Amino acid sequence: MATDRETPDPLLTPAEVAVLFRVNPKTVSRWARSGKLTSIRTLGGHRRFRASEVRTLVEQSEEVVEAY
Repeated sequence: MATDRETPDPLLTPAEVAVLFRVNPKTVSRWARSGKLTSIRTLGGHRRFRASEVRTLVEQSEEVVEAY
């Protein structure tokens, strides 16, 4: 029985997000606590971030840099 489910949005670790923004992984965790990034908690309590949301933020930050 086939289903028409969309492929799930990949989840990124704080370290992977940190590489994209060129910041420390602790900074990414602080962003999550402050609400700048939405995080999902694994059963083990680790934070994960939706790749689509991270991509959007990266693109927005690049636009701000280009404006200068």
